[in-house]
Amino acid sequence: MNQVQCVVIGAGVVGLAVARALALSGREVLVLEAASAIGTGTSSRNSEVIHAGIYYTAGSLKARLCVSGNALLYDYCAERGIGHRRCGKLIVATTAQQLPRLQDIVAKARLNGIDNLSLLTRAQVQTLEPALTCAAAIYSPSTGIVDSHALMLSLQGDLENAAGMVVLNSPVLHAEVGPTGIDLVTVDGTQLRAKTVVNAAGLQAPELARNFMGLDPRHVPQAYFAKGNYFTLAGRAPFKHLVYPLPEGAGLGVHLTLDLGGQAKFGPDVQWVGSPFDLTVDAARGDAFYAEVRKYWPGLQDGALLPGYAGIRPKIHAPGEIGADFLIQGPRLHGVAGLVNLFGIESPGLTSALALGEYVVSSFF
Repeated sequence: MNQVQCVVIGAGVVGLAVARALALSGREVLVLEAASAIGTGTSSRNSEVIHAGIYYTAGSLKARLCVSGNALLYDYCAERGIGHRRCGKLIVATTAQQLPRLQDIVAKARLNGIDNLSLLTRAQVQTLEPALTCAAAIYSPSTGIVDSHALMLSLQGDLENAAGMVVLNSPVLHAEVGPTGIDLVTVDGTQLRAKTVVNAAGLQAPELARNFMGLDPRHVPQAYFAKGNYFTLAGRAPFKHLVYPLPEGAGLGVHLTLDLGGQAKFGPDVQWVGSPFDLTVDAARGDAFYAEVRKYWPGLQDGALLPGYAGIRPKIHAPGEIGADFLIQGPRLHGVAGLVNLFGIESPGLTSALALGEYVVSSFF
């Protein structure tokens, strides 16, 4: 049986960041990816936003890793020439009744160490974005956008330069915990023994963990899948900043984001589904988008929204429950030497990726 020091399962942005951090610390690292390319799951089906860390509960992993990851990501992109833009974000109150919630958001952000938010009046907002209609807004200068695929290619390059390797088309079927390591079996029958394994399989992480013989299933959360549909704007948007309504429910509302070419997209909404492979965008869902977007952009024309793409959030809480924090389990919790499970790594996973890599290495290795 072939032996390797560290195996990371999953070559999304977080798996690659963890593998990179392990390799840069001098460890032998192999990444096993089920798909035929890196980052084909949640990592490539999101808004590509660099979040500031505004909304998350103070002290949570999401808050801590997003704030530190934001700074790490901007520095990394600048050093490596990865496409990104610190364009800023406006969080808008569309009615006078919502104004107190803006103050609440600013206060929550301060608890996370974010003290660069500005409260803008309606007139100040319209100076920045004349097409935008609102009662007032928060301006977040640390929010931006990034070329997520270029980021993942760079992380892969760092990993490989440090003698690590990514192996594609290698889904892990099951594993068995033994006295000298964790034995992995891939779909083609390949067997590997690893001293340490990081389960960064994203949407499939809970299912994969249930196939680890020797891991008590009590430590594996139930997976839930929250689909987010995106619609693209026909023509060029009259906006330079990202625009977010006040957050509602399981998502952050139907927001407007831009790509590096200036193309606008709206979404995601929240559609609970039973499968992580349900990625079809129903054009009829666009009908509800018009009403939501026109709350802050009444100039949106009929027929301007086109079905774009969908992504799935790897939730570990049921619909209607309070949102869960990142769940990162090591041997002290589940008792299996050498195993680290990453569950529920949804947004702000992209922003937090580099910080997540550092956290996993410093906490468990």
